[in-house]
Amino acid sequence: MNIHEKYIKRCIDLAKNGLGVAYPNPMVGSVIVLNDVIIGEGWHRKAGEPHAEVNAINSVEDKSLLKKATIYVSLEPCSHFGKTPPCANLIVKNGIKNVVIGVVDTNSKVSGKGIEYLKKNGCNVLVGVLEEECLELNKRFFTFHNKKRPYIVLKWAETKDGFIDKLRDSNSENSPNWISNQYSQQHVHKMRAVEQAILVGTTTALNDNPTLNVRSWYGNNPIRIVLDRELKIPNNYNLFNGNVQTIVITEKKPNISSGINVIFEEIDFSNNVPKQICEVLYKNEIHAVIIEGGSQTLQSFINNNLWDEANIFVGDVLFSKGLKAPIINKEPNEIIKISSDTLKIFRN
Repeated sequence: MNIHEKYIKRCIDLAKNGLGVAYPNPMVGSVIVLNDVIIGEGWHRKAGEPHAEVNAINSVEDKSLLKKATIYVSLEPCSHFGKTPPCANLIVKNGIKNVVIGVVDTNSKVSGKGIEYLKKNGCNVLVGVLEEECLELNKRFFTFHNKKRPYIVLKWAETKDGFIDKLRDSNSENSPNWISNQYSQQHVHKMRAVEQAILVGTTTALNDNPTLNVRSWYGNNPIRIVLDRELKIPNNYNLFNGNVQTIVITEKKPNISSGINVIFEEIDFSNNVPKQICEVLYKNEIHAVIIEGGSQTLQSFINNNLWDEANIFVGDVLFSKGLKAPIINKEPNEIIKISSDTLKIFRN
């Protein structure tokens, strides 16, 4: 690992502090180095707050050192005025002549303009250090801007004999049939704290009456998205408790009062529903979503090849009969044991 990779790696580590809280902005880290010593560093903590480069520059006690230093940043510095001033301008203003960048920002508002500004103002710019690692860091951000859809994580729990739920009837209780153990459930809540939104279908909402929040982990509750073609879900269900923004995707006019943190989006359920869902989420600036069910909804995203990652928890239980789990026709990239459960991770 050369010196530039060493400090871009530090930028990546710093940037990860923004996981789950930087939305809709990317995670970015920055360090300022003089004579192979870090004299300042920072990361982007939250949308609307100072960017990584600003926090790094502000952390340098003796600003006269900046003219002799090198600034490292995991993502191209912005060159446009948003909620905060452009970072490229700040770098030039402080006389920093050497800039090392992990990866170009493909957001159309930036997309090379920051690099161009730096070069025009006399900076020596090196781009593409640990580029793949920097792309992986912001896979949600890049998917959103490059593919015009959110980063899609499929998630479900299935039994050892391949069922996602028991058979239900009118006498069945509206609560989950637990398959995974408490440690896997905690892992799922950690996932919810990281991703921006979570989506379920009508049947899952009716059968389980879920809250879809973070209870067993620290972090923000995800935006809740529910498919409800005919608006069957009762208004007194947990999804409509107003605690978290809920987006209802339907084909009917809403019959629920406004002002309870609910948005209704209409689509045509007879025509490529996963694609239309992606369009709705893109319009609402949702960069990443966990799709938790049900089986039909999950399989529809698989069949349309609209997914990036799948997390399948295989519990140490048997149902013998019930609702069959979705099928992914490929081998997992990673297998993790979580006590008695097995977590299979697939990447598309």
